[in-house]
Amino acid sequence: MVISSTLTGCGGDRVGTGERGWRGIGGRTRAWDDDGFDDAVPFLARLEKEDRIALLAIGRPLRYPARSALMHQDEPSAHVLLLLHGWTKVTALAANGYEALLALRGPGDIIGEGAALSGRHRSATVTALDPVEAVVIEQGRFTAFVSDNARVALQLLSLATDRQRSTDRRRLQWAALTVRERLAVLLLELMRTHGNRTSEGIELGIGLSQQEFAGSVGSSREAVARLLKELRARNVVATRRRRLVVLRPDVLRRIAADGSD
Repeated sequence: MVISSTLTGCGGDRVGTGERGWRGIGGRTRAWDDDGFDDAVPFLARLEKEDRIALLAIGRPLRYPARSALMHQDEPSAHVLLLLHGWTKVTALAANGYEALLALRGPGDIIGEGAALSGRHRSATVTALDPVEAVVIEQGRFTAFVSDNARVALQLLSLATDRQRSTDRRRLQWAALTVRERLAVLLLELMRTHGNRTSEGIELGIGLSQQEFAGSVGSSREAVARLLKELRARNVVATRRRRLVVLRPDVLRRIAADGSD
């Protein structure tokens, strides 16, 4: 894996793969667009070039096959990962016993930094959705680098603040929505970030189980299965080879807005 080529790459998204460049994120093409959702700027895109090069230089490259676990919930922290290529899902066991989808992390993102800096065990499991290339940095080297580099420390703080604001906004939004509305919002977000236009509709580029959908919207797998069955019967979505295709995003928008339709 050649890290230097990744440092200079700055192309936009390819709609359907969900891949993003570290620059020009605001102008990327989306399968579905809504100003109500904000894209989080990846960590590496926030750094000055010299800081980015220096940080990557203290790590070593690793590859992970699709569906492999990069980190496990509750394990001790030993390293952080800087993602260069490929996408991952961040999940945790929810109160209802199901695995909740917390976030999707892709090129330019950092994962495991919270546990590395706090010294606590990991709060979530990270799994590769497709083949992933990353740079792994041992915890001690990472914390020493951050301690000696105020600009990087500031960007880590900025990232943590942005993620917390996003979480707070979602928690407030979720409290006012029914499970049906939450599922519609989640499908619209996945369509926006991982939507691939096809002749049939907009195919979600990641495969999530009904259990993961249930944990993500705070409901049971049975309830989510009923809702998806209803949407399929109305030709709002379709299932294709373990992939979900959105046929009527307009209906999902109306459901997300006020539960109508």
